[in-house]
Amino acid sequence: MSKLPNTRASIFSVMSQLANKHNAINLSQGFPNFPVDPRLLDISERLLTENIHQYTSMAGLPSLLVKIALLTEKHYQRRVNTTTEMLVTSGATQGIYTAINALVSKGDEVLILDPSYDSYEPSVLVAGGKPVRVSLNDDYSPNFNRIETAITSNTKLMVINNPHNPTGKIWSEADFKALETILEKHSQVLLLSDEVYEYISFKHSHISVNTRPKLRNRAIIASSFGKSLHVTGWKVGYLIAPEELMKEIKKIHQFLVFSVNSISQHVIAEYLDIVDFNEVAKMYARKKRLFQDALKNSRFKVLPSEGTYFQVVNYSTISKQNDMDFAKELITKYGVAAIPISVFYKDATDKHMLRFCFAKTDETLIEAAKKLAVI
Repeated sequence: MSKLPNTRASIFSVMSQLANKHNAINLSQGFPNFPVDPRLLDISERLLTENIHQYTSMAGLPSLLVKIALLTEKHYQRRVNTTTEMLVTSGATQGIYTAINALVSKGDEVLILDPSYDSYEPSVLVAGGKPVRVSLNDDYSPNFNRIETAITSNTKLMVINNPHNPTGKIWSEADFKALETILEKHSQVLLLSDEVYEYISFKHSHISVNTRPKLRNRAIIASSFGKSLHVTGWKVGYLIAPEELMKEIKKIHQFLVFSVNSISQHVIAEYLDIVDFNEVAKMYARKKRLFQDALKNSRFKVLPSEGTYFQVVNYSTISKQNDMDFAKELITKYGVAAIPISVFYKDATDKHMLRFCFAKTDETLIEAAKKLAVI
């Protein structure tokens, strides 16, 4: 009997395979197609010949944990205990899966805000929990009336994603205050904050749960070096959580992956001494402007993108097709791949929206925009 009877191939794999088949420009899957920082490659080449090819500590390479703690203090003014409150994971997705399976038991309810990343619900189902999907507002801000109504005595965990994939929305100070007010009434509810795009924000700065004293003592925060350093294939992320929660998470982690790729951890630990995350944000802000400007003469309505490297557009003036069919036609007829937003909803809400990834070379973005402008 399947634990995930309704789960099929990820939409990201489906659209990427279709893009490859039709030789389309792939703006669907969220990975950069430009080279990584040459300094990162230089460190990798140098360290490759050193004796760093065996298991690291289960919780993470000690020197990397120290660098993550320094990074967290620098950006969020939070001091984290490297021994008891941190865990290096094989990508943020593994960290999220591990945290959910460590903390959610059979019958526990987990609130997930739609549209939502597709790994959350399967992780809850495998743990024996019950996903409770709550739709965001039309502008993709959290609807706290719906959230509070959805909380019951069985609610164990709430998952938030900020900056938000797929929409690029960023939570405001008022949003966090509203969340704090609600959770103060429900002491049994833990918080899982997916912050993998934390260093990619534009006009408004990302607010991390690391900066919220009322939340962080009940929160697991997931981060991703794959996203922050544009090395998605390295699959290195990390979790920060209070000691009592981290103890349970580590119990699952040690039997799932035990320890994360040693070379990647050594390289990242050294690279964190020189990388400037403000420059990462500026680079993506420039790419966002480039792509948005290139779409000005198209019939797509470009929605605000406050963070991440995703751009959502509305195509309702172009076609009345459902978003899945339109996304497939976009590949087969026009040569550009996107992700339909309806797949991020439990009830497949279709508002004629598509998500494009602008973590691509300038040439790729310009060529894709040219194809989109003729539709």
